[in-house]
Amino acid sequence: MKELQTKIPSLSSNSFTLGVLLAIVGGFLDAYTFISRDGVFANAQTGNMVLLAVKASHAQWQGALLHIPPILAFILGVLVSEFFKIPHIRQVVHSYRRSILIVETIVLITVGFLPTSVPNIVVTVCIAFVSSLQISTFNKLDKWVYNSTMTTGNLRTATQAAFLALKEHNEEAKKQFIEFFAIILAFLFGAFAGTFSTTTIGNRSIWIASVVLVIALIMYHRDRGYISKSLLMNK
Repeated sequence: MKELQTKIPSLSSNSFTLGVLLAIVGGFLDAYTFISRDGVFANAQTGNMVLLAVKASHAQWQGALLHIPPILAFILGVLVSEFFKIPHIRQVVHSYRRSILIVETIVLITVGFLPTSVPNIVVTVCIAFVSSLQISTFNKLDKWVYNSTMTTGNLRTATQAAFLALKEHNEEAKKQFIEFFAIILAFLFGAFAGTFSTTTIGNRSIWIASVVLVIALIMYHRDRGYISKSLLMNK
């Protein structure tokens, strides 16, 4: 088993490769909701909080209420992620991170089957839920905190690391800058892919994000040793 595992590139929950794949998904989903759902960003809830307050202050209660479901879906995603981390639940599912990737994939595949007549709020809620699962479960890049569905914090971290690398010739800061810069580029690539595919294919283009998650799931599953165990059992 050890020989098989050493031949397979590592993809732990904190790995750079997994971070890149999830950043692609994050950028894709933002572009997808913006293009197909009337300029809505479902990944970040800051905008929903602001618009909720603005519309409520103008007594636009119906419009204000529309921003509550995505916020609740985001909260639900955090709670589901924490539920999977409970010790006896983790023993049942073996790998809660793998379980989260499976849930994300199922939700996005389901969204792809929804007709265009479905209200925007339904899709927005689903993607807010997926985004929350991803943020809550996969939030480390090596030993640094990062975000795969938003770039503000990543951009700040990359800039600080670049400054430290230039000022003090710090090799760790240089590595941090390179990895975070790559994450930002991956997010941009995902946004570009999401824009192009949604414009040309339509709502079912979200299945592309599902494919990326499946790739991440397979690689993570392999890294945990399940595939090598299966190979040994079949010998």
